[in-house]
Amino acid sequence: MNQHFSDTRKINPVRPDGSPDDNDRAEIGPTPLAFAEWAAAGLEAPSLAGMRAWRHRRLVSGINRRDYGGALFFDPLNIRYATDSSNMQLWNTHNAFRAVFVGADGHMVLFDYKGAANFLSDFNPLVNEVRGGASMFYFVNGDKEDEDAGGFAAEIRDLIVEHGGGNMRLAIDKIAISGFRAFSAAGFEIEHGEELSEKSRAIKGPDEIKAMRCCIHSTEVSIGLMEQAAAPGMTEDDVWAVMHAENIRRGGEWIECRLLASGPRTYPWFQECGPRIIQNNEIIGYDTDLVGPYGLCADLSRTFWIGDKEPPQDIKDAFRFAVDHIHENTELLAPGKSLKEITFGGHQLEPEWVDGRYSCKMHGVGLCDEWPMIVYPEDWREGAFDYVLEPGMMLCVEALIGSAELGCSIKLEDQVLITEDGVENMTKFPFDNRLLN
Repeated sequence: MNQHFSDTRKINPVRPDGSPDDNDRAEIGPTPLAFAEWAAAGLEAPSLAGMRAWRHRRLVSGINRRDYGGALFFDPLNIRYATDSSNMQLWNTHNAFRAVFVGADGHMVLFDYKGAANFLSDFNPLVNEVRGGASMFYFVNGDKEDEDAGGFAAEIRDLIVEHGGGNMRLAIDKIAISGFRAFSAAGFEIEHGEELSEKSRAIKGPDEIKAMRCCIHSTEVSIGLMEQAAAPGMTEDDVWAVMHAENIRRGGEWIECRLLASGPRTYPWFQECGPRIIQNNEIIGYDTDLVGPYGLCADLSRTFWIGDKEPPQDIKDAFRFAVDHIHENTELLAPGKSLKEITFGGHQLEPEWVDGRYSCKMHGVGLCDEWPMIVYPEDWREGAFDYVLEPGMMLCVEALIGSAELGCSIKLEDQVLITEDGVENMTKFPFDNRLLN
């Protein structure tokens, strides 16, 4: 009986998302705490193999529809989308040492850090090759930058011949000046890689949606603990640090901004959190901009009251307006709805809130803030946003209500999913009852 069990048991145990359950070779990803919380909440983990295959199909299809020979991505988030591998992403944003080539035939070559190339992506069979040598920035290449860029362009040319049918139309998202010159000299017709990647990323597959549900849940647990910890006498940084810690505990990765402010520092918005000591009876507003488990962005905003007195009526009125702005504009969303309809429809700002409005009414979200962008009427430009919503898109619905006269800002934001027949609000974290009352 014992021999039979030994012969049939699962030799390579896996975690709920299909990643290896090997303590010494665990992939970057959710922690046991996150998996336990998701299971308790009734959430299903994604299939990482399914998510990676969906993204690969989206990119290859986009390359072929545009008649490109291939695509070359330097942006670390586009590399993450294509390969699902992560390597010093924040450092990579200002030191372009990584790149990924995707041919029209689907062949994928990851160019990674010398000495760390293979083991960081060997979990993904869609990455066909791992090489080095994509760096072409002055810090690393010095006065040989142009020479190295020329060598790299020649290497990509060989890949285009083999995996792009010799089609020299190559999509590139971001590239150093030396690289642009080298690729132009090598005969490439450089196309708009950012347009390709943004529109590929805009439609989420079934497993990406599952992953985002999990990411949002972990974020909401983290911000709940942050709000519980907040108290007068703490600095803004003290409060913000709680969310950072709780995100990391669940396998989250990093946070793009430092958008938490208290009291009068909430207006104008976009003041980064710092050493200000939070006072009794004032508001705290925050925007997570959080890259959580699976490298996905949970971009949620809330404003809450802290103190032992009732909030002033003018602040409660502004809060109610912000809530209505979120709810009514969410109800406007549906597949086939044009971005222009959304800009000029739905809940509109009163004149006193226009000057302090947010930079957009809504925006896409996935690995970070993404395309499409839906602006306010005051910011509409003909020809810039002539698109419609499609099922599988995720959006963040924004509200920023503040003025100098009010002396503060109310910042709210929900994350929603465009479905086949409407919209689903994926955000479950409640609004502050003391301000809503």
